[in-house]
Amino acid sequence: MTTPLSCVYVTHLVAPKHGSNEDECEDAVAVLPSRSHDDMLLEPVTAGVCDGATESALAKDWARLLSRAAAESALQRPDLLSGGTAYEEFASSAVAQWDPWLAQYTQARTAEGRPLKWYEHTKLAEGAYATLLTVRVDPDSGVGHEATEPAWRWRAAALGDSCLFHLRDDRLAQAFPVQAVEEFGTTPDLFGSRNRDAALLACRTRFTEGRCAPGDRLLLMTDALAAWFLSVPDQEGALRQLLEFSGPDDLDRFKKWLNRLRGGGLLRNDDVAVVRIDFEGR
Repeated sequence: MTTPLSCVYVTHLVAPKHGSNEDECEDAVAVLPSRSHDDMLLEPVTAGVCDGATESALAKDWARLLSRAAAESALQRPDLLSGGTAYEEFASSAVAQWDPWLAQYTQARTAEGRPLKWYEHTKLAEGAYATLLTVRVDPDSGVGHEATEPAWRWRAAALGDSCLFHLRDDRLAQAFPVQAVEEFGTTPDLFGSRNRDAALLACRTRFTEGRCAPGDRLLLMTDALAAWFLSVPDQEGALRQLLEFSGPDDLDRFKKWLNRLRGGGLLRNDDVAVVRIDFEGR
């Protein structure tokens, strides 16, 4: 009997709000292993998606650090997204990375002749904040299922309103952690760079899991695009539009598409990040 082959393809796009440039974008994505979007992946895949809180200082830098830390930790520890002690240890380790990074940033500013102003020190003492969605996808051993049925298992943890959508037959099978557009608010839970209460961060984080078969997709989105996706009356049509953008070469077209939605009042003018994971097999 031929062993079924199951693989995934992963791509992601990050775009700033209209009127801003890439250096000002406060959404961040880290995907591991780091491969081209057209590479067939057979091994576990992890992703960290963050939406930095504009009102906090250095939010974009914290979002980038946190998303990377989440993807790395989820890849190293398969049990991370089950919650409990493993997630608390990750939260502690992520926060511990902030002060060394900030020290380097402060030194670089001084060396450039741009030392931090007194009001910057005050703001930095409050910490930086971001939402965090972490996802890990593993080949499923098929225990309890037909051996000829290729499948993958995914686990996710969400603090705040960056969302995961599981699509089957190009229809929404599961939304996490927000299930309806009315659930989006103005004050989502946030992961703070100076929050050393790891148990509290873990308590505020929601966890879930599922299984994917060939033909399924996972879409990970920050809040503005997720709210648009949940609000449109024709989700299949919306998905077809999203699937037009399949790699980094499509970023300019993606930005223009976002601006058309914004111009039509359909999409809030905010930074956007999306990760697309396609499952294939035979």
